[in-house]
Amino acid sequence: MAPGARAATPGTNRHMKEKPATPQVVTVRMPSRLDMLGELDHVTQSVCERLHFDAQSSMQISMSVIEAGTNAIQHGHLRDASKPVDTTFTVFPDRLEISVHDLGRGFKLEDVNGNVTSPDHILDPRGRGIFIMRECMDSVRFEFSPSGTSCLLTKRRPPQGRAG
Repeated sequence: MAPGARAATPGTNRHMKEKPATPQVVTVRMPSRLDMLGELDHVTQSVCERLHFDAQSSMQISMSVIEAGTNAIQHGHLRDASKPVDTTFTVFPDRLEISVHDLGRGFKLEDVNGNVTSPDHILDPRGRGIFIMRECMDSVRFEFSPSGTSCLLTKRRPPQGRAG
């Protein structure tokens, strides 16, 4: 041991906080093609299984990721397959965060945020994606920047040792 150094003894560093664990990250880049959504769903299901989400939560996460991916392809990129959709799964001890990013200019949330369950809109063939995501996830946010639009989805993880 170097001169002046002291050996650590158990309990002497209780005041020091442990560094939080580095989150695990899985990123998928795919062309803006609707036929690629099956691959994205496969990755989503694999992540959910590894994190021990139950069947209902896994289905909710999967449905939300597919909705966000569909919106990125159809609205963000107007089905231009040369533009990539980037989906990032970030695993924290207490939650799963998913970002679905496209290069589009975004949209006005108030323009698509109507009550899709009202009698005036019940028969509309489109416009339920954000509603579905909000019903399925703990948090749904959108970020708009010059580099594109991100849909940020969050789902709390089941407590360790239990599915949920």
